[in-house]
Amino acid sequence: MTGNSGQKIAIVVGAGVGGVATAARLAKAGFNVTVFEKNDFPGGRCSLIHHAGYRFDQGPSLLLLPHLFREAFHDLDTSLEAEGVELMKCEPNYNLWFSDGESFELSTDVSRMKHEVEKWEGKDGFERYLGFLQEAHRHYELSVTHVLKRNFTSLLSMARPSFLRHLLALHPFESIYSRASKYFWTERLRRVFTFGSMYMGMSPFDAPGTYSLLQYTELAEGIWYPKGGFHSVIAALVRVGERYGVTYRLSTSVSSIQLSPKSRRATGVILDNGEVISADVVIINADLVYAYNNLLPHSSKATSLQKRSASCSSISFYWAMNRTIPELTTHNIFLADDYRESFDDIFKKQLIPSQPSFYVNVPSRIDPAAAPDGKDAIVVLVPVGHLLDEKEGSGIKVESKQDWEAMVTKARETVFSTIEARTGARDLQGALVTEIVNTPQSWKDVFNLDKGAILGLSHSFFNVLSFRPSTKHSSIDKLHFVGASTHPGTGVPIVLAGSKITSEQVLDAFGMEKPWDKGGKGKVVVKDIDTVHVWPLLSNFHIVLLSLMFVVVMAALRFDALEGLGEGVWR
Repeated sequence: MTGNSGQKIAIVVGAGVGGVATAARLAKAGFNVTVFEKNDFPGGRCSLIHHAGYRFDQGPSLLLLPHLFREAFHDLDTSLEAEGVELMKCEPNYNLWFSDGESFELSTDVSRMKHEVEKWEGKDGFERYLGFLQEAHRHYELSVTHVLKRNFTSLLSMARPSFLRHLLALHPFESIYSRASKYFWTERLRRVFTFGSMYMGMSPFDAPGTYSLLQYTELAEGIWYPKGGFHSVIAALVRVGERYGVTYRLSTSVSSIQLSPKSRRATGVILDNGEVISADVVIINADLVYAYNNLLPHSSKATSLQKRSASCSSISFYWAMNRTIPELTTHNIFLADDYRESFDDIFKKQLIPSQPSFYVNVPSRIDPAAAPDGKDAIVVLVPVGHLLDEKEGSGIKVESKQDWEAMVTKARETVFSTIEARTGARDLQGALVTEIVNTPQSWKDVFNLDKGAILGLSHSFFNVLSFRPSTKHSSIDKLHFVGASTHPGTGVPIVLAGSKITSEQVLDAFGMEKPWDKGGKGKVVVKDIDTVHVWPLLSNFHIVLLSLMFVVVMAALRFDALEGLGEGVWR
């Protein structure tokens, strides 16, 4: 079907970052786009919590891979700057706090990193650190080129020569921890350079070595914070989409996807109130496992998705403090002494570790507007297991294994005592004015996240590339997916890259032009002085020397040949 103006009609279910970006792209390409969102705000987990002058990022609180954000806005004929988005660089990246009173400062500043690494592993340690960066750089560049910007629609996609020849260089069959151990010889630094796997919702002992690219982008490109909160990026994408004609219907839940007879094609959506909205194509940005099990007819695929390994969840605290806590920087990591065991508790037992690792963000440290003058807003993320269902609980009642009220109390007490013991901060409990909490259950209830898993499906090898759920339904035409649990994966910049892949797949299906591929705009003219020379330039001296060596070698070969001929005559 088409609209009154002859435009094709697209419906996007869910206004997370993937849905918002896809809507803007399709509208730019000529679609009439409507986005339906169950909550009264766009952004999904990339949203804000406001309370009495305090502002908290509900989900992501740091921006990585900034070039993917710039690319998205450039493709939409604008820029972050033009949309009023100001990115502020966080320096240092993090402070990591250990129980023995020591700390480690991660930074993009090479001189700082040299000092920090050599403090624990000597001069050779810094050389090995550079080797680690070199490997992580390869992981990063290869992944951006061959994974984040390519679709994997079938197993044959993994057989592309351009990808296959780089597969082993990505170290997908080794863990991040095992790869880091080749470069860092102390347990302290192995932990410093592997904790980032938590961003993928995985243990560093299980996450593929490829994901050292996360450490690389932090160390090479830095960590950034959008002024006004991460949601300012989403709000800008919403504004851009609206300029192209996107309509947002917030506080409007979709109950199911409308299908053609015999369920061969998506023809629109049915809202909770029974209203039917028809469309030429439907893109689902809701949690993928939720969508298969709640928005579509029951299928073996829906059942199999529920059985796939999921990422972790979190207990997240949002604290309004009546004073500043100067001992804390913008981003802080507190690592458990029982490092491996703490991850096992999360990913194998689906519980909170007896001594958890956790992340503390103080947005008011870099953006004072996040809290009233002289006060701090603090966000604490404690990774915990996701919700168990009866089957996973082996018949034991879920609540008997996962007492979330007790776990929240334990997490709060542990965070307060750990911060005070390691940083010297005092009486945090007394400085707390208001507390807001998210648990696995609230993540599930508010955002329809299956099992409350905050990062969607896991990123183990058999959950990525061609093994990850496709961006298009295998049997229902005109039904596509974008978001954390489909290709290419989780994380805001990765989902942004995924929105381009999904949008282009939709446009290809309709035989429509990709307006951002027209070329010409923004091309850089390469001057002679900047031309890349593959072979090293040789001086006249080198040319003469090589010529003499060639003459000598040829003469020696000629002499050997004549000598052999002479011996043959005398015989």
